[in-house]
Amino acid sequence: MLGKIIAAVFTAALLLAGLAVPAEAATVYKASLRTAARSLPVAAEKNTGYDRDRYFGDWKDTNRDCQNTRAEVLIQESKVRTTYTTSRRCTVRSGKWVTNWDNRTHYSASSVQIDHLVPVHEAWGSGARSWSQARRAAFYNDLGDGRLLNAQTSKLNSAKQAKGPEDWMPARNRCKYVADWVAMKIRWGLKADSRERTALIRHADSCPATTIKVTRA
Repeated sequence: MLGKIIAAVFTAALLLAGLAVPAEAATVYKASLRTAARSLPVAAEKNTGYDRDRYFGDWKDTNRDCQNTRAEVLIQESKVRTTYTTSRRCTVRSGKWVTNWDNRTHYSASSVQIDHLVPVHEAWGSGARSWSQARRAAFYNDLGDGRLLNAQTSKLNSAKQAKGPEDWMPARNRCKYVADWVAMKIRWGLKADSRERTALIRHADSCPATTIKVTRA
């Protein structure tokens, strides 16, 4: 009991000082994929008033190193050292990316898009419409979990658009896609509509046993 009190006081002190709380002190969710899919709260999507630019903004350069979120994701996911369009190294020119929806390899940054696994429109209708502007911007630029933002094939990204697993599935790695979708819904506290939840449970039950572990945002 005393240990828990000390930990709580320590965390509160960090927050009051404006310091980041250690990752291990954050809220972590862990369960099997099948359990996690069934745990998603159900609610009808409410997409009225959606405006991507107004309510989510664009890629940000949060650490002010001139590389915005798109560049940061490209750098993180490249299998080789990236090259840049200028000596300032702000914009990525080339690297090596394997897009996990089709297992294709790309060498030019212009040949891939950075996709929100859970589309922004989906997030809005599943709970983000009630968030603060700051939280929506944080979702849009989430570099804290590599499952939300990924380099993907432009063609497949365009085919997916704002669809969820109930209406669209990738050509490859479908179980990973479903597991990551569920994890990101949990991370951001987003709900699922009944069709989506049914599809997620169906896919989860057909996948090998997998454990979901995610830190809530």
